[in-house]
Amino acid sequence: MRPSAMSVVLPSAAFSTAARAIARIAAPLAAACLAWLVAIGAAWPLAAIAQPVTLQTSSWLPASHPLSQSQAKWCQEVEQATHSRVRCSPLPGPVSPPPGTFDAVRDGLADLSFSVHGYTPGRYPITQIAELPFAGNTAEAASLAYQRIFARHLAALNDHRGLKVIAVFTHGPGQICNARRPVASLADMAGLRFRVDGGTVSDIGKAIGATVVMKPASETLELLGAGAIDGTFSPAESISSLRLEKAIHHCTIVPGGLYNTSFAFVMNQAAWERISKTDQDAIERLSGEHAAMLFGRAPGPGRSTRRRADAGERRAHDRRRQGLRRRDPRARGAARAQVDRRCEGARAAGSRAGAPGVPCRGGAIALGG
Repeated sequence: MRPSAMSVVLPSAAFSTAARAIARIAAPLAAACLAWLVAIGAAWPLAAIAQPVTLQTSSWLPASHPLSQSQAKWCQEVEQATHSRVRCSPLPGPVSPPPGTFDAVRDGLADLSFSVHGYTPGRYPITQIAELPFAGNTAEAASLAYQRIFARHLAALNDHRGLKVIAVFTHGPGQICNARRPVASLADMAGLRFRVDGGTVSDIGKAIGATVVMKPASETLELLGAGAIDGTFSPAESISSLRLEKAIHHCTIVPGGLYNTSFAFVMNQAAWERISKTDQDAIERLSGEHAAMLFGRAPGPGRSTRRRADAGERRAHDRRRQGLRRRDPRARGAARAQVDRRCEGARAAGSRAGAPGVPCRGGAIALGG
């Protein structure tokens, strides 16, 4: 067949040359397109995982309480560390009474909260290691030590199934506080009913002959007002954080604490798994010892507690000086020196240590010396 007038037939050599030229141009473009498609395919799962996550937080304590504030501060740190990919949204109220908090988080009623192990006696027995007497003078030191023990030895026991444990911590050293009278000896506790958290403190209260009622700390003021209890075994900081200043008039300070209380700060496991690996790594850096010290650092005697303590000490010394004036002048100086020696030495709780039965700060009676 003859080619038409408009047709051009290239020689085979020219055709081969053109094909090679096109191949040289097309090969890099094809490789670039293939690399682009591979990169998109690899990045697509990561993009899907790294979606924003909002954690619903709950607290059974008032928003003004130091522990509620610590939870909020931790959430702010997480939001900053994850560039707002993980954020917290506080629920308008607690999703459960305090004893049910761990179960509520496990069941997804909230994604994040904290609670006391002793509110469910017998369920977390190994955590009672943090509740023994005389464990330390500050919540921060006790919380750090507890978190280290938990990470090295206790976490592997998996007592918190269904929960991601962010940190464990304690409150400050527990003391004996009441509305009725000074307690300078075990006999002075006769007839008084004390609120306790449960766990080790309940056993300690019974061992020293106290009548104890196991109730959450958040109910203390209501119970005192109703006359259901006469006092509470609580850390000194609870007097101000739970607004007990007008109800509690006497505290007996035990150096190192008569007891302590074990807490856990936990996240729902499914909520944790929704978070991307990158953001999980960022959150892990804010967990453990960092979070334990954040919660441990929160408690502390308020200024009003210290002012009342100072006023109480002055009144106690004034009463003693009035009695000393009626004594022999030589004995008066020696007795005054003895009182001063017994009450010297500041304690971390804001009270002073002295011999048994010696009134010190704020209507407190310091034991030991």
